[in-house]
Amino acid sequence: MFSSRRHCSARSWPCFAPRTTRSGAVSAVSAVTAFSAITAITALIAGPAQAQGSTGADTIVVTGARTPQRVDRALAEVTVIERAQIEAAAGRTLAELLAGESGVQFWSNGGLGKIASVSLRGLEARHTLLLIDGVRYGSATVGAPTWDNIPLDAIERIEIVRGPMSGLYGSDAVGGVIQIFTRTGQAGFHPDATATVGSHRYGELTAGARFGTGTIDGSLRLQHRRTDGISDTNERVLFGSFNADDDGFEQTSVSGRLGLRLGSWRAETALLTAKGTSHYDDGPGADSRAEFRTEVLSAQLSGPAASNWRTALRWARSVDEYDTLVSASVFTDLGTIGTTQQQLSWENQVTTPVGTALVLAERIEQEVERPGTPFAVSDRTITGLGLGLNGEAGAHGWQASVRRDRNSQFGNQTKGSLAYGLQVAPELRATVSFGTSFNAPSFNQLYFPGFGNPLLQPEEGVHREIGLRWSQGVHEVRFAAFSSDIRGYITPGANPTNVDADIEGLTLSLRTEWAGWRVSASGELLEPRNRNPNNANFGRQLPRRAKEVFRFGAERRIGTWTFGASMFHSGARFENASNSTELPGFTVWDLRANWVLARDWALGMKLNNVADRRYETALGYNQPSREAFVTLRWAPL
Repeated sequence: MFSSRRHCSARSWPCFAPRTTRSGAVSAVSAVTAFSAITAITALIAGPAQAQGSTGADTIVVTGARTPQRVDRALAEVTVIERAQIEAAAGRTLAELLAGESGVQFWSNGGLGKIASVSLRGLEARHTLLLIDGVRYGSATVGAPTWDNIPLDAIERIEIVRGPMSGLYGSDAVGGVIQIFTRTGQAGFHPDATATVGSHRYGELTAGARFGTGTIDGSLRLQHRRTDGISDTNERVLFGSFNADDDGFEQTSVSGRLGLRLGSWRAETALLTAKGTSHYDDGPGADSRAEFRTEVLSAQLSGPAASNWRTALRWARSVDEYDTLVSASVFTDLGTIGTTQQQLSWENQVTTPVGTALVLAERIEQEVERPGTPFAVSDRTITGLGLGLNGEAGAHGWQASVRRDRNSQFGNQTKGSLAYGLQVAPELRATVSFGTSFNAPSFNQLYFPGFGNPLLQPEEGVHREIGLRWSQGVHEVRFAAFSSDIRGYITPGANPTNVDADIEGLTLSLRTEWAGWRVSASGELLEPRNRNPNNANFGRQLPRRAKEVFRFGAERRIGTWTFGASMFHSGARFENASNSTELPGFTVWDLRANWVLARDWALGMKLNNVADRRYETALGYNQPSREAFVTLRWAPL
């Protein structure tokens, strides 16, 4: 979803503007260049290097099948971002961290604490389901997850699953699922603390501890940060929203977990709460600002009901609130736009001769609020029943799922997926999958006064994918070709309608070690198009998605030092559905170093946007120029 604060608050209705078409020849040349670079790196690095160690193939993930499985056995394309990688992202947002992974793009209305969107495989931001410790979190008014107020310090790891997941998770999981796991407990007592300073008077303090005995374990974390920020906008921004002042951000968060082992059963509760104040631009004459509130609370009881049957019962509640405190725009109502979701789920994993069967029942209650006149409808209930099967035998692997949801606004929806994997050779695995999806319109799209369309119907999608994964020791190359056909695609902006759209794409990624360096590279080619012949924008590129993206990263440890570099290149994109305004492509380099000062102390240094490149991911909204950050970390072994 795109948003501007001139005619609406950032959590109310997304406002849009116009754009221009690039020539197909230029696009083709850029595409060939990007993929040639990846192929060259694959040939030069993966070829001569000697296999040693592990690529993390034994890492256990749970999001792709809702049951534990090794990441290298998952039939969907799954990426895990570990804690060390999160710590290396100093000064970057969560959306930027995610966009460093294959198939993920982002756009943002400024720097830290500003409205950001994440797209998986060229689909809309509202087509990505965000889970925090298994709990749905996001805004049902905008219809997209809220990335801007989730502190990186609270995150243990992130799992990114690409492809249609409606068969397991229902609405919103059209392009995939991103699940954030907060810090967990650990045997013993392990305190830690960090202090970070950086450009634009950035400062951050964090402290926490992980603990555990045979019966009780848990973690607790406290974090506070602030920055003067940059000016969100420039003269290109629409609706007269430009204001040259700095737009700061301040945030305080608390997160924790507590687990209790009762024989073979486990009870656990988890909490993440964050409050942030963000200054933004929606015109001259006022220091416009809004307050975020993020809260995710869950309680779960899990254990074996029989020798081949594990069960888990979870209650959860998430709150997303955006409270406009001051605005320069006469079109913006002061007050809170909020979404509260309550979730009750019962998941069962049963071991059978043909694999692990999943049986789940889930009830989700969504309630929204807005300043002034309430929506015509301000709540809905989704009740879902799902079945899944995940198994393998010899060289063959399979996964199937089907889910039926009853939505109080749109009735019954039944969707599912099938996937098959074949171990062609010890190092090579081929996969093929087919899935269907649906996505219910947001409350803004339906009911926002003067902008919504109460006649909108849910989007329904058909998705296909073929993939190859070659791995040998520390070397891994992955390739995927995919397509998504969305019937009833909801157009962006005012008075949305249901049209049709399709997206085709290729992704290629590489991880390896060479001459002491850990190297990664990835790229994608996308064709995100409006395919409705009755629509004025038929054949146009969908907004804010680049057709080609390339990433590169390298890291090496030398004694007590670790050095790293990363690069993100995005091709040009268009700001609006008519392709009349182009956002130029850009390339950004980051450098980092970490020095182990003593047994329990380390110093991290980060230089972002080394070349001081000026670029936009949304028309008229600035991204940070060159920035430096220094972090002192204390973590007793």
